[in-house]
Amino acid sequence: MTTQQIKYFLVLAEELHFWNTAEKVYISQSTLSRQIQALEDELGFLLFERNKRNVKLTDAGQFLKENWSKTLNDLDQFYQQAKKINDGDLGVVAISYPGSITFSLLPDFLAIIKSDLPELKLELAELTDGNHEKLLLSYHTDIAFSRDLIEHHNINSLKLFTEPICIAVPENHWLDSTTLYDIKRLQEEQFIISGLHQTTFFSTLLRNVFKQYGFTPKISIESDFGGMILNLVSKGLGISILPHSFKYSEFKNVRFIDLVQHIDLYIHWRKNDTNKTIMKVITCTKKLKNTFH
Repeated sequence: MTTQQIKYFLVLAEELHFWNTAEKVYISQSTLSRQIQALEDELGFLLFERNKRNVKLTDAGQFLKENWSKTLNDLDQFYQQAKKINDGDLGVVAISYPGSITFSLLPDFLAIIKSDLPELKLELAELTDGNHEKLLLSYHTDIAFSRDLIEHHNINSLKLFTEPICIAVPENHWLDSTTLYDIKRLQEEQFIISGLHQTTFFSTLLRNVFKQYGFTPKISIESDFGGMILNLVSKGLGISILPHSFKYSEFKNVRFIDLVQHIDLYIHWRKNDTNKTIMKVITCTKKLKNTFH
């Protein structure tokens, strides 16, 4: 029994006419008769009652018509889904990212994915101190956005853009671009930042910034979540230092003053990964490369 024989049977079950059916499926009437006969021989019972004038489904034939139609529809859907998975248009991709791109690159990235790969499912995970290299190599994530470059022979990396880091202050704060020269006055301010004792990339950057400006900050609240930090800054509870991307959050009562220090954003993925979907997502991401500066 073949799928093609079943398809011939289903067309004949609708037409109930050998000549019309043969014409519809582009084979000769004799070939159609042989295919139906072979199918009946294999099943061990008749599918059609036929004489010189009429072709009629048997009860068993009627039952198979109803059920095989659904089965073939399911098989076709399975095939279409499998083809999309093979072509990289369907599936699931796990992506990890820092919270700083939540308001900037990430929404534009998701818009491109929705447009180019509408049937793709994304599993997003915001990491505060994730080991992106470990997560990629252990297949816990497929694509990682991060602020630090991963140098591993099994991981590809692409720098997407560089941006300044900023001091985030309440709207009525004295600091602005004209008073930035007097930045050491900030040593009397209450800071809301990531813990400087941590070994994360951003904490290391912050330590270097404060070392460069020659003072140790007074930290009133420690947090790794930029959205929470900005909310507290907007309430006048302190100031912070964050990547420029947070400016797109449009928090009320918060101003951003760019510093001379910069931070990068990279995208990482496994080398020689056989998942075509991942490479299609990477291609989509490259469209963003020149969007942000």
